[in-house]
Amino acid sequence: MIAEPSERQATNSLGNTLVATPATLPSPKPSLQYKSEPSTEASITTQSANLPPSTHPRVVIVGAGFAGLEAAKTLESGPFQVVILDKNNYNQFQPLFYQVATAGLEPSSISFPLRKLFQNKPNVHIRVTAVQSLEPERKILNTTIGEIRYDYLILALGGDTNFFGNERIKQYAIPMKSVSEALYLRNRLLQNYEDAIVTTDEEERQALMNVVVVGGGPTGVEVSGALEEMRQHVLPKDIPELNFKKMEVTLLEASPNLLGPMRASSREAARNYLESMGVKVRTNTAVTDYDGKWVTLADGSKLLSRTLIWAAGIKANGILGIPDSCYTRGNRLVVDEYNTIIGLKDVFAVGDMSYMTTTDFPQGHPQVAQVAMQMSANLGKNLLRTINNQPIKSFRYLDLGSMATIGRNKAVADFPKFSVTGLFAWFIWMFIHLASLVGARSKVVVFINWMVSYFSYDQSLRLIIRPTSKPILAEEKVG
Repeated sequence: MIAEPSERQATNSLGNTLVATPATLPSPKPSLQYKSEPSTEASITTQSANLPPSTHPRVVIVGAGFAGLEAAKTLESGPFQVVILDKNNYNQFQPLFYQVATAGLEPSSISFPLRKLFQNKPNVHIRVTAVQSLEPERKILNTTIGEIRYDYLILALGGDTNFFGNERIKQYAIPMKSVSEALYLRNRLLQNYEDAIVTTDEEERQALMNVVVVGGGPTGVEVSGALEEMRQHVLPKDIPELNFKKMEVTLLEASPNLLGPMRASSREAARNYLESMGVKVRTNTAVTDYDGKWVTLADGSKLLSRTLIWAAGIKANGILGIPDSCYTRGNRLVVDEYNTIIGLKDVFAVGDMSYMTTTDFPQGHPQVAQVAMQMSANLGKNLLRTINNQPIKSFRYLDLGSMATIGRNKAVADFPKFSVTGLFAWFIWMFIHLASLVGARSKVVVFINWMVSYFSYDQSLRLIIRPTSKPILAEEKVG
């Protein structure tokens, strides 16, 4: 939505900023095989992370999202010691963050404990930690729980919100890249309506009620539709003191179309659905500033809103210790057709972090879940092939299609040879998302929530839950 600066910035897991100018892409050279002998120190000594000794090669996977989880599941029964590192002890299902943000689902419905997932896999070890830096020459990761040595390293750190260098927007806008951010957005929306009840300032009341969404991709389209359904069917019953006919949900997109990568028929259908529901859709409209109350557009006009949801861009997460020459635009790591980072030995990048150019994807693959999962599955199988002295295979992406839901009975879906819209697409969207959730309980809970919402247009999930600190006990105050 804002022109990307000439410098690339990324933040590691501790918040340190990495800055480098855009790299010149080297010519990827095929890796014939992954040759790495198990590190003697890694195999016979106990690391400071308290990992058990092992005679098997150690594969360290950083990140437990779509890519990291798929890599671990591929390797879990192989002759490896698999170590999963993540700052959370759970996997989170990103496509449904917007439903947490709009009080359609609880965070626990789309999150699954990592340890439960690998309960009967003794060669899989999980450590909750943040990665500080990489020392590729020593094959060591520095983390908040100490050094961890690896034989093979898979980087699956995913992406973060891209504010395109605009610090004011970063300060005041609300992203939605994690369960905690989605929960924060839910709290903000609900608290804004509580504040709107008691304010006597008409302009402030309107600002508290209005919502502006920036970014016309699937996330922006889906959250806009969910907010509009809340405005029509839920909020007027909860808060009859406010006139929600005055509330405005506005979706802004800098390019000419919503859902840019989809077919023209799907893009048009999505826009028609949103506008028929009441969402104000504005394409060819870029945001240049936001001060917490007024959204400034490129043409100089302004929109009034205390809530700006930023769904406009993604940048790959960075890590200290990787040479700047390995990075390219979007902070992505340049990899060959086997996902090996160019210039590094036994270090791989998958998913949103990776930048692989092919004949079909000369600008790199799309940063979506299917790419991440297919890359990780291929990489895991290649590591197994290497151990078995078999030839490895280059990655080829099989595009299974893309979809987005706009609201009740409204969705669009593109498949390789055809597209569908409306109720049928909505059923397909629900089935695929239910099937993709981790854990039977999550599938059942989400399905029940959807059915209740479908028939009642209501959920009892509109709770403002704020983090707090431990209360100081009387005996702690003394002395």
